[in-house]
Amino acid sequence: MSTLPLVSAFFVGAIGWTLAEYLLHRFLMHAMRGRGMASREHLTHHARRDYFASTLDKGFFCLVVTLVMVPVVGAVMGWPIAVALQVGFIGAYLTYEWIHRRAHTHPPTNTYGRWLRRHHFHHHFGRPLDNHGVSTPVWDKVFGTDVEPGVIRVPRRMAMRWLITPEGELDPRYAADYVLVGTGPIGAAAVTERLPPEVVELDTRAAFTNVPPPEAP
Repeated sequence: MSTLPLVSAFFVGAIGWTLAEYLLHRFLMHAMRGRGMASREHLTHHARRDYFASTLDKGFFCLVVTLVMVPVVGAVMGWPIAVALQVGFIGAYLTYEWIHRRAHTHPPTNTYGRWLRRHHFHHHFGRPLDNHGVSTPVWDKVFGTDVEPGVIRVPRRMAMRWLITPEGELDPRYAADYVLVGTGPIGAAAVTERLPPEVVELDTRAAFTNVPPPEAP
């Protein structure tokens, strides 16, 4: 087999992941409102600043998808195409996982990084039922869920670590894109274990009903 079909299959798999990313995020995670493990894990991520699903869960997802997709595609198109397609799909998925976590833990370093964070954190703090694409806006544009954010209002207790200075204030480098709202702890003190239980409950309820977190509970 020539290289071109394998390279094409790889890129089809990678593009296929971006569509799966959008559909899973919108329908399996948000529309389900906590019904099922994937939805519960994702909405908990919305409710708690530093919460991410475990690496074990993500590895299990990769395994299940591989065990389903490779035999099916292999039976129709041949094993080389099936493997190339799956490598593209899983490679794009792992890239998504990396850039998603980094968006929460590290500041932007280029134009794409700034766009990604603004697009994604408007989803977190402003429009949970829009901006479902994390790595690309293409499918949001196709399906009409792309919303351009203005200045993003971030509750102080949920502020990303890179967004705040060691003194607990908004880093002035990001003042054009974000504003801190509400009262209460910020920085290292703003973790679930130190927040009042009633605040944690309000944030959880908001996440599981697909509404923005309250600015000042």
